[in-house]
This record gives sequence, structure tokens and C-alpha cells, in this order.
Amino acid sequence: MNLSGKVLVVTGSGGALGQAVAATLRSYGATLALIDHGAVPAPVAAGLFHYGGIDLTDGAAARAAMDRAFKDAGRLDGLINVAGGFHFEEVAGGTLDSWDAMYRLNVRTAVASCQAALPYLLQAGSGRIVNVGAMGAVKAGRGMGAYAASKAGVAKLTEALAEELKNRGITVNAILPSTLDTPKNRLDMPKADFSRWVAPVEAAEVIAFLVSDAARAVTGALIPVVGRV
Repeated sequence: MNLSGKVLVVTGSGGALGQAVAATLRSYGATLALIDHGAVPAPVAAGLFHYGGIDLTDGAAARAAMDRAFKDAGRLDGLINVAGGFHFEEVAGGTLDSWDAMYRLNVRTAVASCQAALPYLLQAGSGRIVNVGAMGAVKAGRGMGAYAASKAGVAKLTEALAEELKNRGITVNAILPSTLDTPKNRLDMPKADFSRWVAPVEAAEVIAFLVSDAARAVTGALIPVVGRV
């Protein structure tokens, strides 16, 4: 794939998947605007713009970050919403605050980022939005109620926005990973067979296709990326 000339925004760029997505898109020639809640390093190469300390649950902060990315890069061609979080908690004995937190981290950040990026994607005349959902949105497991419900929200956001934009040159899709092979997941599930999980770079390759010109006919898709789980 050739992503040269494209300016792509990646939210949640500091996490394991965000880093893999950024590295993969860069390897195909994309210019990147990397947005993260935590501190980020200063740019170490041309074509990389870093924005740290951004709270994407705040619509104004999301708009400010997209404004800066557009000003620095000159255009925006795509948005990859990786930002999010996970919390294991059973419904019995759990708290309503956990449900609110999962909604804010997984749904609200994606909505705020989409709303902030859309004016620039529309200005470019075409664009790509890729959200990161989860297979848990299709079948939730024990202790995954709040997380799965929030990821189901990401799926429905994807479908609704794809319908809104299908006549305006912008595609909207989501990947639905199963368990990602990250250091944290290995620590939390030390007895699992890691070889069956999805490597972040494997998920990143699917995202790279979805933001490429070759995927112009794909929109509103919820694509399972499950490895052998």
C-alpha cells in the first residue's frame, strides 16, 4: 500500500495498539498527527506531529487538537480512533460509575474526535475514519458488561456515521479485535496461549488497508480481527 501524501490522525497513539498503528502507517509513507492523553515525545522525524495531554472526552480539547493538526500538517485525510480503555467488573457488586467511565473512554472520545475531524475531512473532499471496537461488542464475556456495552456503542457510531457520510466521499469502518497480544494482557492472563491472540501489528495492517485508496468501496463495515481466539 502507498499512503504517501496522506495526513492521518491517530488517537491513543501512546498505547500498544496506537504505537503499532503509527509505525505501520509511517512505513507506508503517511504523515501522522499523534494524539494521546499522556505526555508524548518531541517529533524525531519529518512528517510526525505529536500532541500530548489531550482529554478527548472534552469536545473543545478534541477540536483544538484537530485544529492544531490541520494547521501543522496542512490537511487531514483520515482519523483512526484507538483511544479507549478496559475495565473488568461484574454487574453484581459493580458500580454505575464504571459504566459511565467506559462510555466516556470508548464512545465519547470517538464521537468527539469524529466531530472535530469531520470539517477537515469534508474539506479534503474524501477521507477515512476507522474506529477500534471489540469482539466483546458481539458477545460479551463475564465481567465485560460495561466494556462490551461501550464497544457496542462504537459499532453503532460507525454504522450511523457511515450512513451519514456515504454520499460525501468519507468512509467509516471499525475493526473488532479479540484479545490483543500486549504486555498488559500477558500480565493479566499469564496462563493464556499468547500465540492465539492478535498481534497489534496485525490489527494495524487491517487499519492501513481501510485508510487506503483501495478501500474506497468499504464503508459501514465491522471487521472481526480475531486471530485464533
